[in-house]
Amino acid sequence: MEIDGWSQTLGAGPLLAIAAGAIALILVLVIRFKLHAFLTLVLVSLLTAFATGIPSGSIVEVLLDGFGGTLSNVALLVGLGAMLGKLIENSGGATVLAETMIRLFGERRAPLALGVASLLMGFPMFFDAGLVVMLPIVFAVAARLGGPVLLYAMPSAVAFSAMHVFVPPHPGPVTASELYGANLGMVLLIGLLCAIPTFYLTGVVWGRITAKRFPFTLEQIGGIFGGGDEEPVADPPKVATVVAVLLLPMVLIFMNTGLDFLRAAGAVDPDATWYGVLATLGSSVVALLISVLVALVVLGFRRGENGTALEKIVDSSLGPICSVVLITGAGGMFGGVLRTSGIGDALSGVLSDLGLPLILAAYVIAVVLRVAQGSATVALVTAAGLMAPAVAAAGYSPGQVAAVTVATAAGSVFASHVNDSGFWLVGRLLNMDVATTLRTWTVQQTLESVIGFLIAGALFLVF
Repeated sequence: MEIDGWSQTLGAGPLLAIAAGAIALILVLVIRFKLHAFLTLVLVSLLTAFATGIPSGSIVEVLLDGFGGTLSNVALLVGLGAMLGKLIENSGGATVLAETMIRLFGERRAPLALGVASLLMGFPMFFDAGLVVMLPIVFAVAARLGGPVLLYAMPSAVAFSAMHVFVPPHPGPVTASELYGANLGMVLLIGLLCAIPTFYLTGVVWGRITAKRFPFTLEQIGGIFGGGDEEPVADPPKVATVVAVLLLPMVLIFMNTGLDFLRAAGAVDPDATWYGVLATLGSSVVALLISVLVALVVLGFRRGENGTALEKIVDSSLGPICSVVLITGAGGMFGGVLRTSGIGDALSGVLSDLGLPLILAAYVIAVVLRVAQGSATVALVTAAGLMAPAVAAAGYSPGQVAAVTVATAAGSVFASHVNDSGFWLVGRLLNMDVATTLRTWTVQQTLESVIGFLIAGALFLVF
């Protein structure tokens, strides 16, 4: 935001020094003192505002503007996405989808089938929630077909990771889209173009490699989820119903992107009533709202669930996302301070002098932050907040801005290790020791990051 009657008097050197100090303080507070990322980002945002000379009477307004501006869209998308995923999980749709994929692909391609099912499930479901839902199915398939657990588990885990990193409505790409001002439909398209080949190369192919190097079986890890003996869901939905519910928001969002292109080309009248109605239906928030309402009917009421039960199911999906939403908003607050103070403009000038491409700079900053403090969300929102003014000033096309958004998200997943909760989640669920998790999952996340960035970079040149 702009502050009437105030302009920044500090030069580029002091501003960049303050930015470096702010990032260092974030790392120290999160890593050394274990202060929660939400509190850390709020505190550092406040200190940065004072240090850069923002008028004291405007500081709270700047903080709230950055926080609220980010969450106005992100909270709705993340909340609705979590609800949709919970409804599909509770209905038994995940199991039906996985079993159908295995029948279609055949037992020899069961790892690929589980991965494709996880890709579809990964659109609305968070990484950790999706992994917990799908691993019992993965273990049941591993028990039935035999062979190393990683052959079946790696494609599924990577599918959820790739969708979580690259594709809206997950908080990372949504937050980066907000900070960069990217078209969400374009981010969705480029995110999918990055996620699918990245999943195959770092999930299916890397899964085969790791299975040969670490051929432990379900019996050796103890059947953490009971080998798939869970009580089956009564009257699960048909697979076509599950796929239709998953595709509905994507179709609506893509429709909106198509309308945007037609408007820009002068092929349609943006003042027409029908255009306004379709554009509203295709907006990301409304598209997800429609999908959740449809899921309540086809995955709930039509299967005999009553209103009270469905209300509890939907409500249970919101608790786990609270921390993510608050951290995301605080990251937006930090980004807002950086923009208002002029730090972003100073960084833009330095990068221009160095000749470093903005897309590469955004990726590298996200990688450094990710490796240093572990949180992908903190890495992404900090990097995007720093780079947003430079990207805005560069005059990129909507496709290029979306590619920068996805490239920054790719940097935020680099080299998951001991300071990342996802590292421990995967290691614990598959009963792997730290060394094995480093050799399998950490390497996979590094490959996922690099390949995703290379694809985003190639698409940046195309668009």
